[in-house]
Amino acid sequence: QVQLVESGGGLVQSGGSLRLSCAASGTMFMINAMGWYRQAPGKQRELVASIGNTGRPNYVNSVKGRFTISRDNTKNTLYLQMNSLKPEDTAVYYCNAHRPRTYAYAEYDFWGQGAQVTVSS
Repeated sequence: QVQLVESGGGLVQSGGSLRLSCAASGTMFMINAMGWYRQAPGKQRELVASIGNTGRPNYVNSVKGRFTISRDNTKNTLYLQMNSLKPEDTAVYYCNAHRPRTYAYAEYDFWGQGAQVTVSS
């Protein structure tokens, strides 16, 4: 099992910055990728950014150049630095850890409890 705890959400004005953190614990050696998703009211959850064990990041087009995903493996912590925030970035942000299928375990996604990010105009 993997446990994920987000922190760092809050209220910020348009153009401001926030940094989300996700502290991970448990059987992290089974995880091959981590990421940040978000869900705005009335919308589906979408992938914002992800990073695999190679360290290569991927971003949804709407946040490229503004958000940076990183991970500190010594602390088992995932980060999302969000700059130049816009009102449309307002959502609940969820940390995700992906376990691929192995001979002993099924593919599975672990989720944090979510962190509210609100950007005022």
